[in-house]
Amino acid sequence: MHRILTPLTSAVTYSRWLHMFIPAAAASVWFFISDAFWAPLLFAVPIGLIPAMRLEEGIQAQLLLTPSERGRPDASIAAASSSSWAERWRTVLWLELRLLISAGAILALWLPVASVELVLSAAGRPPGGLAEGLDPHWWNVLLAPLPIVPLLVLVVLGGRLSTAAARWLLGPSPTDRLTVLEGLTEELLERNRMARELHDSIGHALTVAVVQAGAARAADDPAFTERALAAIEETGRDALEDLERVLRVLRESGTPVSRRPTLAEAERLLDSARSSGAKVDARVSGDLGLVPAPVSREGYRILQESLTNVLRHAGPVSVRVTITVDGGRLELEVANPLSGAAGLPGSGSGLRGIRERAALLGGKARAESREDEWRVSVSLPLDGIRWSDAVHRSSGR
Repeated sequence: MHRILTPLTSAVTYSRWLHMFIPAAAASVWFFISDAFWAPLLFAVPIGLIPAMRLEEGIQAQLLLTPSERGRPDASIAAASSSSWAERWRTVLWLELRLLISAGAILALWLPVASVELVLSAAGRPPGGLAEGLDPHWWNVLLAPLPIVPLLVLVVLGGRLSTAAARWLLGPSPTDRLTVLEGLTEELLERNRMARELHDSIGHALTVAVVQAGAARAADDPAFTERALAAIEETGRDALEDLERVLRVLRESGTPVSRRPTLAEAERLLDSARSSGAKVDARVSGDLGLVPAPVSREGYRILQESLTNVLRHAGPVSVRVTITVDGGRLELEVANPLSGAAGLPGSGSGLRGIRERAALLGGKARAESREDEWRVSVSLPLDGIRWSDAVHRSSGR
């Protein structure tokens, strides 16, 4: 009994009933003009062949038949214009079925009228409509609830039939499913990119702050402490800007991503490392202006993560940074003396992030110990790149 009554308490049952009435109302207007019942069925053919009709029917079906799926990328009913003749003819068949199902909705209108007629016949009025032919009598009141039973059956079954037909005929095509899959993949790539952004930026800021605070306490020099606090403040401010940018993208889909730093601003990373006590020897060869923006932005993050790893694992040691633009490639190398965990190849998520960034742009990254040094070397192509959607997103566009 519970399974029978549950659909009657669901709002979607009655929104589906309303969906059944819409074509019935349109057909009723035609019947005032002509009694040719087949005319609406014929007229539905050219209407269904209009590409935008599938979009209109899909939106209406999502709203009234499957409201819980509305707006979801994996909705069982597509809301898109016809892109092929197969989809147009499926829309035509859908319209024909809607008109036939609406006949049940018209019949359902007469069932509550029959209940009212039975109640009025108890007062001596001859019943009409579906109850026509019954003699007026007081016991007709006992029969009044009977038409409600098939009414409820028509409402529930008609709605379910309409929903099943909509999913069959207006369901997403293989192209629609591929588009949804691509969208989900793009969203995952974007989230991974933002995760790397936060890891690199916040991790760098915290590492600099820890190193600076420890050095200031060990130095016991007011002038050095003041410089350390200034460096912590500047690095923290940069990290907060990055955090706000990422959070703004997460809060508001479609919000344009603000400008991200490039290798042209690498000097501030080097100054940050120097202010932490590291002795940085930087050499730049070639014109950084020739580096495409996506490559330059990823190169900045790779340099940032490399310097962060040096400070985190080796401390304020000597660091050699080499940036070369030549032969259609960007070569980036960060080297420091071996010290403890800094010499463990491939350890930590930072190195994995560097490799992922390089692979995304068709380049290569290598981390290894060589000649008593720990070196991170990255090679990125500048030309001949097939800019995929993932690369565009990585570029912040």
